Formats: sequence, structure tokens, C-alpha cells
Amino acid sequence: MSQPINPPKIKIMEDASYREIYANSVQVRVSVWDFCLVFGTARQESPDAVTLQNLQGVYLSPQQAKALHNVLSQNLLQYEQAFGEIAIEPKHAFPTHGPVH
Repeated sequence: MSQPINPPKIKIMEDASYREIYANSVQVRVSVWDFCLVFGTARQESPDAVTLQNLQGVYLSPQQAKALHNVLSQNLLQYEQAFGEIAIEPKHAFPTHGPVH
């Protein structure tokens, strides 16, 4: 009989160069070998102009991209069950009336 395979213990460490950023823009670039996710910020300074500032690019293998897709899908489903549906598009990018805060 074969013995059960014990999964390895995973130790997570942060590299000295580790940093966290806020991103409200993600561009996806695809090649035959990999996916590149480019994270940045989008600022809409007027109704007809948006500025994208790219901050960080992350390359993933196709397998890692699919695993990320699965994890995000599962977490989004749980989030929406807890807090309600996430709307992709805001109702109004710019207020049509009233004060701006």
C-alpha cells in the first residue's frame, strides 16, 4: 500500500521590495506564453478625458492566470452573497446636480 501524500507546509514571506498599491485600472496583455496584468490608476478629469497612469505590470503563466480567474470568481461570488451585487458601471460618472464632495 502506498502512504498518503502530505502537502508541503507553505511559508509566506515578504521580500524587501514588496509594496502594496491601489489600482482602479487593469489592462490585460496576452501572448502565447503568458498574460501580463498592468495595474494603474484612472482619473477622469472631465467628461471626455481619462488619464491612465500605469504603476505595475505582473506576468503570469496561462496556468497561473486560470488559477487566479478561479480564485477571483469564487471570492466575487462570496462577496456578492454577503454584500449584494457589484455594479460594473456607476450610474453617473459625474453628478448631474447637487454639490460635489
